[in-house]
This record gives sequence, C-alpha cells and structure tokens, in this order.
Amino acid sequence: MSSLNLDDFTDLIERPDGGTRRDAEERRARFAVPPGALGRLDELGEWLSAAQATVPVKPLERPRVVLFAGDHGVAELGVSARPAGSAAALVRQAVEGGSASAILARRLGVPVRVVDMSLDCEPDELPAEVVRHRVRRSSGRIDIEDALTPEEAEAAFRAGMAVADEEADSGTDLVVLGDLSVGGTTAAATLIAALCGTDASVVTGRGGSPIDDLAWMRKCAAVRDALRRARPVLGDQLALLGAVGGADLAAATGFLLQSAVRRTPVILDGVVSAACALVGQRIAFRAPDWWLAGQSSGEPAQAKALDRMAMEPLLDQGVTVGEGAGALLALPLVQAAAALAAELPEAPQAAEEPESAEEPETADATE
Repeated sequence: MSSLNLDDFTDLIERPDGGTRRDAEERRARFAVPPGALGRLDELGEWLSAAQATVPVKPLERPRVVLFAGDHGVAELGVSARPAGSAAALVRQAVEGGSASAILARRLGVPVRVVDMSLDCEPDELPAEVVRHRVRRSSGRIDIEDALTPEEAEAAFRAGMAVADEEADSGTDLVVLGDLSVGGTTAAATLIAALCGTDASVVTGRGGSPIDDLAWMRKCAAVRDALRRARPVLGDQLALLGAVGGADLAAATGFLLQSAVRRTPVILDGVVSAACALVGQRIAFRAPDWWLAGQSSGEPAQAKALDRMAMEPLLDQGVTVGEGAGALLALPLVQAAAALAAELPEAPQAAEEPESAEEPETADATE
C-alpha cells in the first residue's frame, strides 16, 4: 500500500499571497510610468510580489535550470528523429556545456542541474550527481505496456519532490523546468489527450527534432494505442503517470507540486513540462498559480494543455529543442519585470493648490 496521498497537495498548496498582490498593484499605480504602459511586465512583477509575499518585489538572484532526463520505450517505434535510447548523449552534451540550454544558461549566468530518471545507459557513464535519483533503465513502451510499475511511479514522483526540496533549501528563487528525453513528447501528448478528452491526431506534433510524415503517423498511432490504456486510470494521476507517462514525467510532476508547496515559482518550457503541469493541476487545482508558461513551442498538445490551465505563454518563438531552452529565453523577461517593479520611481505628488479665501457674505440690501 502506497503511503503517498496526492490529496494532501490540495491542502498544502496555497495561492500566492493575494493581499501582497493588491499592495503591489497599489504601488504600481503610483509609478511615474502610466499603468498598462509596460504590458505584461506589470502583471509579472505583481505575480512575483505575491509569490515572494513582499512589496517591493525582490530581484531574482538565484534562478536555476532543472532538467529531468529519461528514455522512453515507445521511441523504438520510430516516433522520434533521434534513435531510441539515445537521451544519454543529450545529457552528456548538456553536462559538458554544449547543448542549446547550456549555452543560454551560461550566457545568463544560470546553473543547470540534470536529473537522470530513466536513461538507457549504465549509471557509471554519467556523473554520480546526475544518476543518483534514477528509478529504472528506460521507461516501458506505453502503446502495449505500462511505462512504470506502481512502485517505480511512486519512487519517481517522490524523487521529483526531493529535488524540489533540495532546490528550495539551497535558496533557489525561481526554476526553469525542462526535459532531456527521446520519446518524451509521445508520452506527453498521450497524457494531454487523456486529460483533455481529445483524439490522438489533435495533439500529435512533430516533436523536438521534427519528424517526417511517416514518423508522424507512427507517433499518432502510438498515442492512439496508449490512450486506450490511459482512459481506465484517468481518476488516479499516479497510476496514469505509471501507465503512459514515464519516470522523467512522474518526477517532473512531483517536482512541480512540491515547488508549489515550497512557494518556488517555476517557468515551464515545452510540451513535456506542460503535460506534467496539467497532471499537477488535476492533483491540486491551486498549483498552476505558481507556474509560468515560458514559450509557445508550436506543439498542438502544449497549446491544448496551456489553454486548459488558462496559461498564456510569455514568448512565441517556436523553440522545440526541449532542454528548457525556450523557457530560458523567457527568464530575462521575468527578471526585467522584477527589476522594474522594484526600481521604478513613483510619480511626484501634485502640489496642493492653496485654498481660496472664502467670499465675504454680502449684506442684505433690503431695508
């Protein structure tokens, strides 16, 4: 019997402080720059104030990129432009600083943390700090079998929670969440289709490394078959992640929810993090108030998930590479909103006009 009660998150997660947000809005109304002139930057600054429960907002000084990594058995069907079981190469590139996200993070001065949950390689091929949370070697082929056993699903979910606690305890004040996976977008599309009651063809996109028409048809068929296996467990989100998700997606979902418990804001990247966020919303309806959609990747499943959560992406750059790269592009925007909310001067008070002398009462001329 599992000791993990997902219903606890509903009680543990509170919304960002509403009173603080109202105070931030009142302060914003006194700025020399007219309200509305900064567009969404005003909204972002007020959201950050509420998340930090402080006015004025504090600068974001310790952001961090967290990438959950894993291989997916469904990649054996040729649903990805990358070979099945090759996610470890992506991880090595990120760890060595040669990936898109590593280059962007280095440019922005943000550390990158990679967490292996189910890579298809020997653990000793990667640094110990990367592999210490690993649950299994590759997730199962979701069109015909569960991605994880119930025990593995819980272990992966708890690992994500533990990483969120480690980040909060170390002083991380905002997380950019991404993934390093092969086959992960197929699992993500399945989760989103299941939770939104949508057909496979509506949510199946071309993936992080764009695929041709034949591969798209194979991917669509895999999502269709996986959906048949997902529907019977729709009421149990942990079972759903175990059936058609994967260790990296289960961990990212646990990470998102525990980050909300710890009041740590998170910027979501692409379709994989959107799928995990959608599962998280089903578990705790207030949790999405702690998350931002960093960018629109153009993946139909991501658009469906964000629409369901009423989240509007900050950027629309069509970045599908994954790795948190698209969300990293949005980080300077969020930092700019914090700086403006904290440092813009208030408008000078209008000088009070001297009160005019009262008119003397006129005497009644009537005799």
